[in-house]
Amino acid sequence: MTPSLQPSFRIALVGDYNSAAIAHQAIPLALAQSAAALDLAITWHWVSTTAIHHSDDLAGYDGIWCVPASPYKSEQGALSAIRYARENQRPFLGTCGGFQHAIIEYARQVLGWQDAGHGETTQEGRLVIVPLVCSLVEKSDAIKLKQDSLAGKAYGSGEICEGYHCNYGIDPVFAAELNDGPLTVVGWDGQGEVRAIELQGHPFFVATLFQHERRALSHQATPLVMAFLAAVKQQTKR
Repeated sequence: MTPSLQPSFRIALVGDYNSAAIAHQAIPLALAQSAAALDLAITWHWVSTTAIHHSDDLAGYDGIWCVPASPYKSEQGALSAIRYARENQRPFLGTCGGFQHAIIEYARQVLGWQDAGHGETTQEGRLVIVPLVCSLVEKSDAIKLKQDSLAGKAYGSGEICEGYHCNYGIDPVFAAELNDGPLTVVGWDGQGEVRAIELQGHPFFVATLFQHERRALSHQATPLVMAFLAAVKQQTKR
């Protein structure tokens, strides 16, 4: 009997590839390590934000990861990718800049804040992403996770420590707007600042300000990448 071929799942890495970015060095390792642990066949493709003009530009992908290294060359390209994942039930992972732009996309398209903006690229409108009180460039910090969240289940713990490379985070005033909607906060630092979000009612929509993929550089398991790929496999079966 000829063995059946295992399907290969396609992952879009939405961002503007930079070989010098530590996160961009880590992401392929994290994907390869996680796929091997799950016995999955996957391929990944770096998709420049400037190459995304319509939602169907990502229709051929089983999962979408909006990667670090903002500001993106095309903010609209990044936002279009996030919207496509959100509206079409595609498993989505966002880290650092991906987290920040997931907040902006939700503010604009779900809450109707069409002037929602990022403090790194504009000073106009309602800035939902603003400078952090203390820079988190090349720093690590403790994070508390909601244990029954996707992130909490992936780590199997309510307390973790991860690394960062960022100067911007969610505006505390806007964070209060997330209390009653489907986009919920599931991770905080020791001062209660938002560090992870999830979209309820979606098969997998998780974004973090911290760069968990960096674990792969020291040959550590990357729980959220594994959970993301497991969701890709499960969703593609349907």
